[in-house]
Amino acid sequence: MEFSPWIIMGAAGILMVVVLVLALGNIHREKRYMSQFLSEKGAALIRAVEAGARTGMMGMMWGERQVQRLIEETADYPHIHFLAVTDRTGRFIAHSDRTKIGALLSESISAQALSPGTREQWFLTDPDDRPQTFVVYRTFRPMTRRGGHHMARGRSRGMPHMQNNPFYSDPPDQSTERIIFVGLDIAPFEDARKVDMRNTIVLSAVLLLLGFAGFLSLFWVEGYRRTRQMLQDTSAFAREVVESLPVGLIATDRAGNIAFFNPAAEKITALLPEKMIGKTPEAVMSIPLCGLMPLLEKSEPVLEREMECRFAGGKSIPLSVSASRIVNEEGDLVGNILILRDLGEVRRLQEEIRRKEKLAAIGGLAAGVAHEIRNPLSSIKGLAAYFGSKFHEGSDDREAAEVMGREADRLNRAVSELLEFARPSELHLRPTDIKEVAAHALRLIRQDAETKGIEIQLESSSEKLPQAMIDPDRISQCLLNLYLNAVEEMAEGGIMKVETASAEEKNRVILQISDTGPGIAKDDLKKIFDPYFTTKPSGTGLGLAIVHKIVESHRGSIQVESEAGTGTRFILSLPIHPEGPAAL
Repeated sequence: MEFSPWIIMGAAGILMVVVLVLALGNIHREKRYMSQFLSEKGAALIRAVEAGARTGMMGMMWGERQVQRLIEETADYPHIHFLAVTDRTGRFIAHSDRTKIGALLSESISAQALSPGTREQWFLTDPDDRPQTFVVYRTFRPMTRRGGHHMARGRSRGMPHMQNNPFYSDPPDQSTERIIFVGLDIAPFEDARKVDMRNTIVLSAVLLLLGFAGFLSLFWVEGYRRTRQMLQDTSAFAREVVESLPVGLIATDRAGNIAFFNPAAEKITALLPEKMIGKTPEAVMSIPLCGLMPLLEKSEPVLEREMECRFAGGKSIPLSVSASRIVNEEGDLVGNILILRDLGEVRRLQEEIRRKEKLAAIGGLAAGVAHEIRNPLSSIKGLAAYFGSKFHEGSDDREAAEVMGREADRLNRAVSELLEFARPSELHLRPTDIKEVAAHALRLIRQDAETKGIEIQLESSSEKLPQAMIDPDRISQCLLNLYLNAVEEMAEGGIMKVETASAEEKNRVILQISDTGPGIAKDDLKKIFDPYFTTKPSGTGLGLAIVHKIVESHRGSIQVESEAGTGTRFILSLPIHPEGPAAL
């Protein structure tokens, strides 16, 4: 979920309105509570004055002077501004301030107060009046005639002081009604209300700040979440890109320890990442690579430097190495990075191109030379047979003629092999069980192998192999050459193993022929498929060249692994999909 800044601003505005409404409601509530409290206090004072006046008049025969004194003494209590009684015209009959007796109410007060009810009412004086007063008033009722009307009238005849008493009339009527006023000081309540208002304002401000902080925090958290998500996505993207690179990538941290090791580097070096991470390059890597570190420390660029490296005691690997320093924006060193590119395939392709160029030249030459040689050979062999017939059996001359014929036959075989090598391959591809082809070729050399004490092993993977799209006759010729070479190499016996299996990549089957012979010298490995290269005294040097040509014409590949004294292994990879032969 994403939060727009406008949503947050709108929510903050709503929060502000809510807080202001609550604050104003609290202020009005406090004002209402103050009004209610002062109104009840004023009502209690009015009742107290009425009760005192009633008791004094009836029991102690009070007159106007005593009621005035009661009003003055009651007004002496704290927070009471005045107590007063007026008639219906608004003239003061009694007042806590004697100097105001006989005066009239102000117009602003009389307009509100001269129509009182039987219940207490109140109003606030004008704010310009100082001090501002909370006034509670209602009709003054010092005498009660409930059920005692005649008794009160009789008593009034015997009480001359009641006849002129302004607080008493017999009988009472509207013109003789009195109004009592209580003026209360609102300053303490105003102070308390101001304190409460200040507290309300402070609390509202705190709530607003907390609300704003909450919304900002929500916005920041959402921003942080989105930034973190983007960082995770970028990190995952970068990690996937780096791990998918076809070149090896090794990175070190500030301390010089290996911090990153991608799968391509693992494949090139044959080293496990868990054994590399956290260690220095000198502890686990080849010396030539470690020799680049001083150059990086001097900020010297290393770009596509070719070198031979050996990892974990394995075979030497040709590498193209680039290296650089990783520096942040402040110019501080973050680490170093090494980029390794395996040149093995490049070297192999280069050798393949050179070999094909050489074979193309030799093939063109061989076709012409073979044609020119074969005709004279036929003549030479015929003449040798003719002259041989002229001599007696067992004579030296006849022996010489026979040697000449045999040498002509040997030369003719060499020319035939040369033509076989130079002639374009014509393949008849069909789905074929490679295991049957391998077994068939083994039957042809089994007798020779047993004669030399060679054990033959034919092994296949447990899974059912797909059929290879091959020319069985040509592949049999290829395998027969490899078998015969292995048998010849193991003159004193040994083991020849033939294995078939599925390749890791799709649409391929693998055929391996290995022996326990003396092996091939390292310097000769690069030349064994070249025409006329041989280590055998009587070999022509075309057998393996023809094998290579047949495999390539099937769009397959052949590799050889050997070390002197450990035997030799040929690995053939053949397609199973129906592609046409290569044009050679």
